[in-house]
Amino acid sequence: MAVLLLRLAGPMQAWGVKSRFTVRATELAPTKSGVIGMLASAVGRRRTDPIEDLLKLRFGVRKDQPGTVIRDFHTARSLDGKDSMPLSERYYLTDAVFLAGIEGDYALLQGLDEAVKHPVFPLYLGRRSCPPTQPVSLGLRDAPLYDALKEEPWLASPWFRRRRRDSAFNAELLLDRDAVPDDAHTGALRGSRDVPMSFDPRRREYGFRQVERLEVQVTAPADEPSSSADTHDPMADVEEAAQCS
Repeated sequence: MAVLLLRLAGPMQAWGVKSRFTVRATELAPTKSGVIGMLASAVGRRRTDPIEDLLKLRFGVRKDQPGTVIRDFHTARSLDGKDSMPLSERYYLTDAVFLAGIEGDYALLQGLDEAVKHPVFPLYLGRRSCPPTQPVSLGLRDAPLYDALKEEPWLASPWFRRRRRDSAFNAELLLDRDAVPDDAHTGALRGSRDVPMSFDPRRREYGFRQVERLEVQVTAPADEPSSSADTHDPMADVEEAAQCS
């Protein structure tokens, strides 16, 4: 077994599990269905194509930078502009960074890694309006899912790390992973309908997924900047131009 690590970060993300009708909610972390859909897009599968091989992969996600929930009050009209469409509220996560792990057969993950780096269809973080920043793939790790997620350095932005770390270079982060029935569970268990049995728009089906929540201590990157390193002044160029005019 191996683990493919994915860095899921961008201006906005939206990971829906309960979105219905005019309220399009988001979970507070990437969903398994959303990440499986992203991998299926990367390899070029269409919504009606089978995904049984992807469903066998074990999924986990670490919340490196939780982000903030915002609401978009969405209006729309028909293509001819004559009729108003139903108003909707769409929720997004902004300024968030997650580390996702996919555990499975090495050959399958190797192909997925290459596909994420050179995707057939565009990748997005839950919705088409949410493109990811690069890099998405962090490569393969020869370790169990929990160890791979725990050992990877903290991916949060430098400013966030300076605010939130618990000691010089460490932080306690939340980690969710697929619960396996035969495992000894040390974290809290919860469940949701987050297993995509079919993405076919004519008959979308989702199965039940049980998740174990744990806390892990991670270290910041070795090149962690000091608090005085960020000296960028965004108004400096404006002030210099005003003095020259």
